Amino acid sequence: MTARPNILTVFGTRPEAIKLFPLVHALEADDRFESRVCVSAQHRGMLDQVLSIAGVTPDHDLDLMTPGQSLDELTARALTGIGKVLDEKRPDWVVVQGDTTTVMAGALAAYYRQIRVCHVEAGLRSGNIYHPWPEEVNRRVVGTFAALHCAPTETSAAALLKENVDPATVHVTGNTVIDALKWVTQRIEEQPALASGLAGLEMRFAGKRIIGMTSHRRENFGDGMQNIADAVKRIAARDDVAVIFPVHLNPNVRAVMNEQLARLDNVALIEPLDYPHFARLLDISTLMLTDSGGVQEEAPALGKPVLVMRETTERPEGVEAGTAKLVGTDADTIVRETTRLLDDAEAYAAMARAHNPFGDGHSAQRICDLLASA
Repeated sequence: MTARPNILTVFGTRPEAIKLFPLVHALEADDRFESRVCVSAQHRGMLDQVLSIAGVTPDHDLDLMTPGQSLDELTARALTGIGKVLDEKRPDWVVVQGDTTTVMAGALAAYYRQIRVCHVEAGLRSGNIYHPWPEEVNRRVVGTFAALHCAPTETSAAALLKENVDPATVHVTGNTVIDALKWVTQRIEEQPALASGLAGLEMRFAGKRIIGMTSHRRENFGDGMQNIADAVKRIAARDDVAVIFPVHLNPNVRAVMNEQLARLDNVALIEPLDYPHFARLLDISTLMLTDSGGVQEEAPALGKPVLVMRETTERPEGVEAGTAKLVGTDADTIVRETTRLLDDAEAYAAMARAHNPFGDGHSAQRICDLLASA
């Protein structure tokens, strides 16, 4: 009897954890595999929230997060730390997801040891190496040598084929974020207390339309963040809306938002939410203002329009489908497009009812089957 493939799943941030815990669950439940998890803890607190909710206990925790570390410091520490785990365990596959520094370093460490890499959420491209930065290049690096490319959509698969990636290694699986959202939504239905922490804000803003917001992208630091804050201030001048903004821990975000928005009655600047509470925020929001990648996939699954505060997106499928719209970081544009959705029922319905192109909730099982047959 041949030995079962040994799979090491590597991740380090909250978004990666959200998108990979359904696959970790599926691998651990599948007798075809030996499954282990390695976390870099590139984001410590926000990562731990997801691990706790999802019931995932890492086999290896590198605990790499330190205040103010540079990208090259993080990359070097992740590369050597993950490399030591690979030397010790010698897995058959390393699974990474998305575009973070942990993804690039983990995949590169595997490549240096000629260990096969499975890239989940492969093929996303914005076409601009500085937007998103450094994530666009991180994805491209992994795309050059992964042995299995799990593209979430036909568009992302086509991007890989355009780059001359072997077609036999490219498979459209859907995005595991929809698996995760369905899982957590069911958990909340079974245990409402998991997401009851927003009840006070829901009461405070009763009768108002809630705008959910996230903002954290590096390329928006500085003038971009100032413009976003100015736009929110102007939107919040309306009596019929309230903004709930879980503020990212990065001081480049916090300093600007606290200075500009903290004293506004109908803006709630709150701490980052765990995954069930973020799912609840999506559910109670009328629309989402975001520069996040994952929100562009998650919000449409619940019928919520997304205004993307970036100049480019590596998820053009949402824009093409009509579930998302690029508005950049120009304050006038953000205000205008938000106002249009709030005041034009037809415009809102067109986005809210558009088909979500990112998955059906069965992506993790498809990826398991691909790993088993590879």
